[in-house]
Amino acid sequence: MKSFREILSNASNVLILTGSGISAESGVPTFRGAGGFWRKYQAQSLATPEAFAANPSLVWEFYEYRRQLVSKVKANKAHVAVAEFQKRKAAEGKRVSIVTQNIDGLHQKAGAKDVVELHGSLYRTRCTKCHNVSVNENIPICPSLTGKGSPDPGIMSSDIPVKELPHCEIANCGALLRPDIIWFGENLNENVLQKAFDLVETCDACLVIGTSAIVYPAAMFAPQVAQRDIPVAEFNIEETPATKRVQ
Repeated sequence: MKSFREILSNASNVLILTGSGISAESGVPTFRGAGGFWRKYQAQSLATPEAFAANPSLVWEFYEYRRQLVSKVKANKAHVAVAEFQKRKAAEGKRVSIVTQNIDGLHQKAGAKDVVELHGSLYRTRCTKCHNVSVNENIPICPSLTGKGSPDPGIMSSDIPVKELPHCEIANCGALLRPDIIWFGENLNENVLQKAFDLVETCDACLVIGTSAIVYPAAMFAPQVAQRDIPVAEFNIEETPATKRVQ
């Protein structure tokens, strides 16, 4: 730990990679694995372009539930520690960059700046026609979703008419909005991915916190840093495929 503290103290460009594990203590469900159900649906089956095309009302109910849940939780000590570390380093004229797979915005709630969100955000929407991305923190996001999104497996889809779901407010557009989330089967935003790769190529220390780092392309980041002989430290409660790769 003494050696690690010295490395971190001397580093001038630190990269922190985070995943769902850092938000677990805040009570944010990951919706992965055997317990990953919302109502009777496996959550991952709703996070696809095909699911949205087939039933946008159901998918918006699912995301309204997630927005409501995350809006009520607080950033935990890990988020706060990362944000404070970033602030301390900035005061020294150094840089701490955060790249997260999370969509919950808890790093920002803790005070972190310039967070690269690989998979999007629950608080942003994207137009299905003009592709405009907007921040929307309203709960509910539209009147028709008031009181919707309960995870009770006995509740059926509300079948909200498409015209009553969130719509683009750009002039002469008015198309249906979707969550600005990277769904299964979709590629990451090229600009966001390039920014992450640039950080990977320029950091002089890397921390991996709360992620198994097995989902691509994020899984490539830490190994690429290590290939440059840059120190990488992993902080996870359970072992991951990278845990034993210790030098």
